[in-house]
Amino acid sequence: MAGSCRVGQRGAAGWGSPVGRVGGERSGAGHAYLGGVGWQGWVSIVALVLAAGALAVAVHVHRHARRRGAGVIAPARGTSSAGGSPSYTASGRVAFVVNPSKPGAADLRDAALFACSARYLPEPMFFETTVEDPGAGQARAAVEAGASVVVAAGGDGTVRSVAEALIGSDVPMGIVPLGTGNLFARNLDIPLTRLDEQLRIALTASPRPVDVGWVRLGAPRREEDYEHGEAHSAGDGDGHGHGHGKGHLFLVIAGIGFDAAMVESADDDLKARVGWIAYFLAGAKHLNGRRMRLQIQLDRRSAVTVRARSLLIGNCGKLPGGLTLLPGAEVDDGWLDIAAIDTRGGIAGWAQLFGEVVLQGVGLRNELPKLGRIDHARTHELRIVSDRPVSLQIDGEPLGRAVSLRAEVQQHALTVRAP
Repeated sequence: MAGSCRVGQRGAAGWGSPVGRVGGERSGAGHAYLGGVGWQGWVSIVALVLAAGALAVAVHVHRHARRRGAGVIAPARGTSSAGGSPSYTASGRVAFVVNPSKPGAADLRDAALFACSARYLPEPMFFETTVEDPGAGQARAAVEAGASVVVAAGGDGTVRSVAEALIGSDVPMGIVPLGTGNLFARNLDIPLTRLDEQLRIALTASPRPVDVGWVRLGAPRREEDYEHGEAHSAGDGDGHGHGHGKGHLFLVIAGIGFDAAMVESADDDLKARVGWIAYFLAGAKHLNGRRMRLQIQLDRRSAVTVRARSLLIGNCGKLPGGLTLLPGAEVDDGWLDIAAIDTRGGIAGWAQLFGEVVLQGVGLRNELPKLGRIDHARTHELRIVSDRPVSLQIDGEPLGRAVSLRAEVQQHALTVRAP
């Protein structure tokens, strides 16, 4: 990538080292043909076959693990599932902040009443989200009413809104995942089925401190800032992430470029029918999208130029289907994990990269010629300036377009009940 800097390995080494890369350099423009099919075509075919096979293995392993977990009998009251140590059953009233539009919301009330009664807890409180207030106001009202735990019942949008209201408080958050992606629940190993198990975890699991990320949108202060490679803070932007001065809160991943365009294009009706697969179908429209030219500054280091099709800023890294896009990313380590994704060769490049990610999840490597790459870094704070407006998303919610942003991690800002 002439004129650009590679994203290096995670850690203090930062940008420039090839260690930690998934994929590799674009191969030379060879012209070897087999049976009339160009080498890129054969790479595409083989990569797709490998990706499909590896995905099948990953899904099988994932489902097998979930079936094994579903057969475990819940521990008796006063013990936890981790070695019989005392559990942290809620001692006061439990509040449920419920998104009524989600499938399963109607069944939650009776199950929650039974779960609390079985644990000798007071009758729980229920608050419903609205289009105008997706959960933050309801969570604050629950805390004011004396809730000892606030359970977010909905998708990632509901979970984010409730989390924002609980940051800095002593009240932990529980999660009953009812959405399409349920990304944060996946990263906390909260089961996506078995409502009784979800409620047991929300009511009795040990409180666990986790990090949150913040993204603040803005524009460069002066045009010459970009020319001179100065990635200024986006502090002059709107700063209105659900009304919080720090900007937009994210719990899993903020994405720029292809990732955000995919989220933006996903059809709501299709998501309701086929779930998270709708995002992959939407991504097909953007496989040949324009590459971005970004000025990126990690912490206080010098800004570098990166050419990429997508840039991911992760608080944690698990995706649907048992895929792990950011290996090593932990929700409580005080770091943001960065992945810069670049491809060549259209669908062949994307197929090869997808195969790399899937195979990586099952401990295998692909030695085919590389058409794409994912380079990793990590930081506490990140500043980005783009040469043009780019699409952004946080935890599956589109944020529109911006030409600059600032992202930072807030360590152990939230307490959750999780395995």
